[in-house]
Amino acid sequence: MLFRLDGHSFHRFSDVHEFQKPNDVRALELMDHAARSVMEEYPSIVLAFGESDEYSFLLKRSTSLYNRRCSKIVSTLTSYFTSSYVLNWPKYFPDNPLQYPPSFDGRIVPYPTEKHIRDYFAWRQADTHINNLYNTTFWALVQQGGQTTTEAHATLRGTFSKDKHEILFSRFQINYNQLDARYRKGSVLVREDIQLQAIPDPEPPAEEREPSTGDSTPRAAPFATESKPSPVEKNEKKKSKERKKGKPPTTITLLHCDIIRDEFWNERPGLLAE
Repeated sequence: MLFRLDGHSFHRFSDVHEFQKPNDVRALELMDHAARSVMEEYPSIVLAFGESDEYSFLLKRSTSLYNRRCSKIVSTLTSYFTSSYVLNWPKYFPDNPLQYPPSFDGRIVPYPTEKHIRDYFAWRQADTHINNLYNTTFWALVQQGGQTTTEAHATLRGTFSKDKHEILFSRFQINYNQLDARYRKGSVLVREDIQLQAIPDPEPPAEEREPSTGDSTPRAAPFATESKPSPVEKNEKKKSKERKKGKPPTTITLLHCDIIRDEFWNERPGLLAE
């Protein structure tokens, strides 16, 4: 199952909140943060791809999340992503408070084969390149070339990729292929196994060691007040239980790489295999 999420009326939202054109790295990093939060909450998600105001999440074939009820998955994941986006807004836009709440819509699309999955992600990354090349050229014409938005649209009407590359390089000395890969290739979040190594138990600090008394008289344990485990301790206990059940611990890695060619998938055969 593929869960696709899009911003609702984000052209207006980006204008009201004065997003930088053609790309606002703060907005993109906030989208990545919200997507990572969703993947951390739902281990059934093994891969995600994001561009602009959209994100696509791949759930593993064997998932039993919410008994595979599409309406439940869509409503819950969409609301979780949205709440994470709003919660973390001040971190990425500290000087730009929210003017009104953003909203996202979601849908589930089932894809029956590995080829369909790969074709889908290839399509989204190709779309990222096409949109970003157009927007980069368009805003260069407006911001540096002095054209109005209407004139810029007219200049680009009927042009091909090679024409846009030529406009960027000849008029504005911009080599598109040297721009940040985040803008050209989008964001890839992938769940990967952690290779564990045996780590010996650390020796307690000197002040916590039991002093030697020279006799074998057992000492009473010092009185300790009960304390609630911290979120970090809870997470470590959860990982420990997963290891005991035979589930390898995982980490979520953010990449800006090519996912159209075979290399990405060949290095991660477990993404599509059960």
